[in-house]
Amino acid sequence: QVQLVESGGGLVQAGGSLRLSCAASEGTFSTYAMGWFRQAPGKEREFVAGITWRGGSTHSADSVKGRFTISRDDAKNTVYLQMNSLKPEDTAVYYCAARRSFTLGISSDQYEYAYWGQGTQVTVSS
Repeated sequence: QVQLVESGGGLVQAGGSLRLSCAASEGTFSTYAMGWFRQAPGKEREFVAGITWRGGSTHSADSVKGRFTISRDDAKNTVYLQMNSLKPEDTAVYYCAARRSFTLGISSDQYEYAYWGQGTQVTVSS
């Protein structure tokens, strides 16, 4: 069972940037499609971005398209979320998640993901 640990969250002013990292414990990380989700206080968890297990395709939510970029480095068992032009409405706990090994495609449905990290807080001040 893969374990995921997020890092890189923090407090940033509007318009600033952060890069989140999610490190996986398993050497088979390259076989997992990965996703980033976020949950703001009082709101449901929502999909942010996903990447296929070979990294050939990515997909982002409309709310972050053009500002956030997901990428992966399989040699480091790590997936990243580069966040630029941050807005106060991006404030949330950000989670990385993994689908089961060799699952094809990207899903925005959180229930399609089998493994989750503990989350990292991102706060954007106005």
